[in-house]
Amino acid sequence: MQPFVGLGIVLGAPVQQWRLPQPIEGDPLACVDLPLPLKAMLFRRGFKDPEQVELLISEQPLPAADQHFPELGAALKRLKKACRNKEAVAICGDYDADGMTSTALLMRAFEAMGACPQAAIPSRMDDGYGLNPGMVEQLHAEGVRLLVTVDNGVAAHEALEKASELGVEVILTDHHTLPDSRPKALALIHPATTPENSPYDSLAGVGLAYVLARALAAELNKPDSITTARDLFCIGTVADMAPLTGANRTLLREGLSHLHRSRCPGVKALQQLAGLGDRPLRADDIGFQLAPRINAVGRIGEPSLVVDLLTADDHAHAFELGRRCDSLNRQRRELCDAIEAEAVALLESDPSPLPPFLLLAQGHWHHGVIGIVAARLVERYQRPAALLASDGEGTMRASVRAPEGFAVDRALQDCSELLDRYGGHPAAGGFTVQITAVSALHQALNLLASRWLESRGLDLLVQPEALLELDQIDHAFWQSLQKLEPFGAGHPKPLFWSRGCRIIDRQLLRGGHLRLKLEQNGVERQAIVWRWPENAALSQRIDATYTVTQNHWRGETRFQLDIKSLRPHLETMELHRSNGSYRVQRVDRESLELINADGESLLSHVNHEGVLESDDSRASHPYVAALLQEACVGLGLRP
Repeated sequence: MQPFVGLGIVLGAPVQQWRLPQPIEGDPLACVDLPLPLKAMLFRRGFKDPEQVELLISEQPLPAADQHFPELGAALKRLKKACRNKEAVAICGDYDADGMTSTALLMRAFEAMGACPQAAIPSRMDDGYGLNPGMVEQLHAEGVRLLVTVDNGVAAHEALEKASELGVEVILTDHHTLPDSRPKALALIHPATTPENSPYDSLAGVGLAYVLARALAAELNKPDSITTARDLFCIGTVADMAPLTGANRTLLREGLSHLHRSRCPGVKALQQLAGLGDRPLRADDIGFQLAPRINAVGRIGEPSLVVDLLTADDHAHAFELGRRCDSLNRQRRELCDAIEAEAVALLESDPSPLPPFLLLAQGHWHHGVIGIVAARLVERYQRPAALLASDGEGTMRASVRAPEGFAVDRALQDCSELLDRYGGHPAAGGFTVQITAVSALHQALNLLASRWLESRGLDLLVQPEALLELDQIDHAFWQSLQKLEPFGAGHPKPLFWSRGCRIIDRQLLRGGHLRLKLEQNGVERQAIVWRWPENAALSQRIDATYTVTQNHWRGETRFQLDIKSLRPHLETMELHRSNGSYRVQRVDRESLELINADGESLLSHVNHEGVLESDDSRASHPYVAALLQEACVGLGLRP
């Protein structure tokens, strides 16, 4: 049985399909103290018993890190020596938010524990990604004999060979895909080295840095050395879109409750500039307010600015550095908007069908922001996308993004013979390629993407997880929703749907967004449609899919529906089967009528326990019962 599918407007994409959730009989999580729509959503996500839900919403202790990272002991032994002897230690990071927060975290921690750390982050424009031989030679010339990588290093074969030649010891902490042979290093701290089902298996670079710093502080009995480390862990983890499961979830839940009271002047400055006030922060606040201000610097500025900001001890100095980050973020937005407009024009002016893999190249595009634009194209067209910018001397540098299910790292590995350099993980990556190889590369990527699209289907399915009535969205519901936080990769915000909402007000906002006021059964709620398609039609009565959030503005807090898809509302629904078609309509709030092609009808209703009942004996037939169950969901009689 296929759940009811209907046409809708997927915002930023062509008209696609809705698939409503599978019916649920009664309340399978009856003893869980959550509203029924949230229980239905969790049940559909695979939480089949109350114990699983309890594990999700309660604090879970983590096992000792040294039991899960086999080479952590070797790293700690060498770092203890460095701290006791006040050695110079280079922290070799990356220019994204994960890499910069990782660098700052270890800089603050190692210095407080006695070492003399120095940051070494390559320039995105001049050096490209990751550790390189020139950096190693320069650090060696400056007297550095111990190097710790964060968020990079496992693919830096030439740099690691150079370090070995020069007698520079290397501790690798990285979460990017491991090569076939183990990288040459004193110690490797990587999620892939942990046991099966380890809670540490989804840590980002900043998570690995935090594990290392916390273990070292425990070894040296210096807990005060990592007082701000958890704050930086929270920012880097959310910014890198690491899965919010396992250790990430446990540590983030702990950290978010204290982040708004951070003792790191740089973090406080970013919160002030973002206007977040003194309230407890959510993962959304990091993702949409703090992380962009950090990422912008690595994209179009020098990463050292963020490291200086996050290691500053003076509040006034930190605020000034934060203002510079804020300014770069505004410039970054303007660049992204301009490149996106150009990329969309290139795609939509081409009369040929949209390719399975979107690959666009322009010499004048800025390396630092093409990844953001690639992500926007993925959202808009639901296909993998790579944007290429000139890298000089006959080469181009690219950023790749992809929808869930298409593994970027595996695709680049499959095309490695055509690439000069590449790296990444399943959701994102980058590569350098000769201009002469771009056409052949696009053909190879198109072949991989077309196979993936065939298996997934060309249509993007919008799949809401539970029905909500607007009058259910109140403070009690919000408090219950917060129990399931933090939301993010691996544990996304619930996607709800409401039917039969009347649009009573609409306002086009600057930036192409649309504000709506929706009404259902006498209850009104504000809604926002981000990046509303120009000239898109909008019915007066609609069904909507959305996530629930709060909008904080000028001291007021209101519920807001972040709309993901809209479709015209229909009072009846059609069910099509191989042996006939059926029309279904609601009789009242608890009852429905099923009508076959001959006009014969059958009445059924949902009782107070959420179970479907009927006085008509035909309703007990499995075929008819399945039709009625699906109709209950489609007509909104069940969540």
